Parts: sequence; structure tokens; C-alpha cells
Amino acid sequence: MVKQAAVVLGASGSVGGALIRELVRDRAFAPIIMLVRTSQPALVQRARDAGGDVREVVVPSMEPAALEAATRDAITGAAVGFSVLGIGAGTGKLTLAQHRAVDVELNAAFARGLKAAGVGHLAFMSAVGANPTASETGSGAAGGARYARVKGEAEEAVKAGGPAVVSIFRPGMIIGSQHTPWFLEKTLPVFGFITPGKYKSITVDQIARAMVAAANQPPAQTGLYHYPEMKALGSRA
Repeated sequence: MVKQAAVVLGASGSVGGALIRELVRDRAFAPIIMLVRTSQPALVQRARDAGGDVREVVVPSMEPAALEAATRDAITGAAVGFSVLGIGAGTGKLTLAQHRAVDVELNAAFARGLKAAGVGHLAFMSAVGANPTASETGSGAAGGARYARVKGEAEEAVKAGGPAVVSIFRPGMIIGSQHTPWFLEKTLPVFGFITPGKYKSITVDQIARAMVAAANQPPAQTGLYHYPEMKALGSRA
């Protein structure tokens, strides 16, 4: 059976690393193509040592036109797209335009490249509370209105210009991320029993399993996945 390629944006981050590990473990996709700004030799070697057919495409400028072209050119057959690209920490120090330049514009370019190459499904990581109509003012830190707006705009952009089906994953606090303070990683799970379902903390590995599971059995239409849905997807991986 001819396997689909997995085309990954954001592989150098914490969730991205977990996603590469899960794709290698799952064995359903080959090759695994990482689009990166700078080469990731250690990540590539670990994946290859584990038996993965991993390749990287370096896009030094990492601006929309270059990323869109690199995405399109990297795909030569059947493929599925995965994006976990986003500014993890320090968004509160950025201007709205700076935040949009990565989370919205680069993701939109990746989605357009996938569509141009004939890809029909994108698994896309956003964030709980994403809302394109949230306020543009105030802090851009995670959990704030401006952050929610950028994430919501990113969702709308990839749906508008990307593959026909976009599976949108909206995690809350991510356990195992280099950007999550250690004290939150330790304390938040303790209060999980009173935390509303979609706001529960989730690990990088659980997100990765859910995204790969959705790609293995792609849905017929675009949909949202919060903690309960991601847990359910991961349980069948």
C-alpha cells in the first residue's frame, strides 16, 4: 500500500517534537516532511534512529510567499498536512501585527501551499477560546482577548485558503511544553476534577496522538476538537 506523506509545520517546538515521534511510532505516513526555518539535525536523527523516513525542507526566510512555495514543491503525491506552528511564549510583548505575522500569515501560507498541491486535509493546532471577533486591545498574552483573536483569525485563514477539510485542535494548558511554567504543570492537573471539560490541561503527547488519529481516519468535514474530543481520538490511536 502506498503511504501518504505527512507535511509538518512547527516541528521544532514541544508539540512539534511530540508530533514527529507519534508519526514515526504510528508508521502510517511516509515520508515525514518537516518545513523548518533552520535545520534540526538532532530531531531528524532521533526520528531516523526510531525507523522514521524523515526529511526536512529548510525555508530560511520563512515568510509567506517562500513558505507557500516550499510547501507546494515538497509534495509530490498523496499527503496530509499538520501545523503546530505558533508563538509559544512572549506574545504579550509583541504587537498585534507581529503576532499575526507568524500565527496567521505563516499558517495561512502553509494552508494555501497544501491546497495548491492537492492536499485535502489539514490537522491544525489552535488554542482553547480562539475567537476571531475578540478584542484587538489589551494584552496579547495567552488567555487574553487579543491572543484569542489572533488564534481565531488563524483558524479562519486556514479554513478560507487551505484544504477542504481542516481539523482544528484547541488545547488548553499544555503539559510538557517548554513554555508552560512548571508550577502550573504541577498544580493544574490537581484541579482537573472541577475544570470544565474543554479547558482541562493536556499533554503534548495526547495532542500529537489525537492529530495523527484524525489524519488516519480523516473526517468528512471541518470540525473542532477540544480536550474531550482529543482524548477520545487518542484512545483509538
